[in-house]
Amino acid sequence: MSQALYPSFGVLLVDDEAGWLHTMSLSLERSAGVTNVLTCQDAREVMDLLVRHEVGLVLLDLTMPHVPGEELLRRIAEEHPEISVIVISGLNQLETAVRCMQAGAFDYFVKTVEEERIVKGVRRAIRMQELQRENREMRRRFLDDRLEHPEAFSAVVTEDKGMRSIFHYVEAVAKGNQPVLVTGESGSGKELIARAIHSLSQRAGELVAVNVAGLDDTMFADTLFGHVRGAFTGASEPRSGMIERASEGTLFLDEIGDLSLPSQVKLLRLLQEGEYYPLGSDRPRWMRARVVVATHHDLMARQASSAFRKDLYYRLRSHHVHIPALRERRGDIPLLLDHFLGEAAREFGKKKPTPPKALAVLLANYAFPGNVRELRSMVFDAVGAHQGRLLSMDAFKLAIGEGEAGQIAARGAEASSNPFLPLERLPTLSESRELLVKEALRRAEGNQSIAARLLGISQSALSKRLKVGKKETP
Repeated sequence: MSQALYPSFGVLLVDDEAGWLHTMSLSLERSAGVTNVLTCQDAREVMDLLVRHEVGLVLLDLTMPHVPGEELLRRIAEEHPEISVIVISGLNQLETAVRCMQAGAFDYFVKTVEEERIVKGVRRAIRMQELQRENREMRRRFLDDRLEHPEAFSAVVTEDKGMRSIFHYVEAVAKGNQPVLVTGESGSGKELIARAIHSLSQRAGELVAVNVAGLDDTMFADTLFGHVRGAFTGASEPRSGMIERASEGTLFLDEIGDLSLPSQVKLLRLLQEGEYYPLGSDRPRWMRARVVVATHHDLMARQASSAFRKDLYYRLRSHHVHIPALRERRGDIPLLLDHFLGEAAREFGKKKPTPPKALAVLLANYAFPGNVRELRSMVFDAVGAHQGRLLSMDAFKLAIGEGEAGQIAARGAEASSNPFLPLERLPTLSESRELLVKEALRRAEGNQSIAARLLGISQSALSKRLKVGKKETP
């Protein structure tokens, strides 16, 4: 039986000196157990090797013929950002080392140093790669071992602690008979939670979903309760309603906040009495379905304005699940991005593209008024037009909208608050400018292009501001 290679991904050594390649390969195997090694003496072949082999780490010599090492480093960082690169140089030059690290190198070593230091650096890089790969794999697994039925939430892509708490709550209430109110902004995943509730309820019947927005009172009654023959003009045949179809299952009423007041009365009676009358019938039927409702409206505010009945509101919220907006769980954006990239690639019959590192930063600083649904649409639009390996950010920038530059980092109501109110001393205009620029760069993780979008200025204007700031610093 052949021994498995270590690590699971390839370690590519790039140098025009055959002797160094041989020596380093032996050192890595002897001192670190690294056996999954590829070697390359011609810099022109590197990018093709990265496409043909699953490489996780590259040891790259800077001084090679044909293609300069720094150019190769830049291309690897742009086209294969998931690959770690350790630069090996024959010269101990601080400026070169700094440039390489800024270009995305994981580490930098001089060839003349002890091989043990390079081997230790390789070990660190391999461990980092393994952790990153483990994290990516864990994201595909169930979210929490303590959940009794994590498979019920497999459609909800998240590793947010607040969402995990919601899952525990849903498991606790899913088998009951009382209504469940699911609230959250449009596109946040309310129907997925409703389906999880139905799955966990282990009811024999099916889940029947009805969007009640726009239904007038008669249409609402006919949709839910059905009708008998001759109930109204055109009712030549009897028709069962959604309640009967959902018997022994779950009736999911979406957009309940848009229900008309007369229809609210009918729904309240249904919940209170558990019985209903098909249109045109004087014989009651019993409801044998669990009711789950969802809305993006603030029902407390709507009942305060008499647009929603208070008694129905409290009847519906026997159990209440609120799904946070995507901007409230920004840590899920990279995970959702990866998930939707795979989903879109399968739908379009394409290879899953690699997103640039700056994309996650750009998306993390966008408010996502359309939530997860909006992110999914962005990804599908970008993948549909995508060609090559590295995903372009153009489609995302277009979707976000150049005119929204000043609103990209909005945080709901915080955007309209005055940050200077609690301050005893007002900062000077110069201090405010400097703090604002620093905060934009922090949120953009140092990416000046994204920071400029956050500030609503051009990148050249930001660069000029940074240069002026350096000159002003004593």
